[in-house]
Amino acid sequence: MPAWRDELIAIGASTGGTEAIKEVLASLPRAVPGIVIVQHMPETFTASFAQRLDTLCAVRVKEAQHDERIEPGCAYLAPGHSHLLVRRSGGGYYAELSRAEPVNRHRPSVDVLFAAVAECAGRHAVGVILTGMGKDGARGLLAMKRAGAHTIAQDRHSSVVYGMPREAVALGAVDEVAPLADIGGRILAHLRHSHGHSA
Repeated sequence: MPAWRDELIAIGASTGGTEAIKEVLASLPRAVPGIVIVQHMPETFTASFAQRLDTLCAVRVKEAQHDERIEPGCAYLAPGHSHLLVRRSGGGYYAELSRAEPVNRHRPSVDVLFAAVAECAGRHAVGVILTGMGKDGARGLLAMKRAGAHTIAQDRHSSVVYGMPREAVALGAVDEVAPLADIGGRILAHLRHSHGHSA
């Protein structure tokens, strides 16, 4: 089993995203890199959403806390009041929370998360943009792709709202488009492939 010290998975979603995130996470085994997630959601709901996911998934799911280390086999959900960023320090990744101004009218913003992951993880990251209204995440996903990350968008048919994935595809930010039911498998296939090449 790879140690997954360098790899990182970043997921962004909005309208319809709670069920989409649940489906993706539930399809992943415990032996995966750390996962960071932004779901547009009021702050009163993010902690309970994380707790619900934790009971349904092999990976551990929790609301992200400032300065905590991002561990493999764990997923960290941005709290509804703050942007979630990631920084690299001493060979590990750490979560950072910020109450900076909303981006694309959202805090947390998917663009903010993806841009931070692009900067600190580059080609070691996988970026996933799921169902959602608007364009939040498209530019950030493009930054991830340009940094060498593998990028995946949910397809139109399985999206509740094909806004965010469509904007990302239009920008040229997406390596592959997949139905929701296949996304977990596509993430794992890419990780196995890339780890085999970097081993």
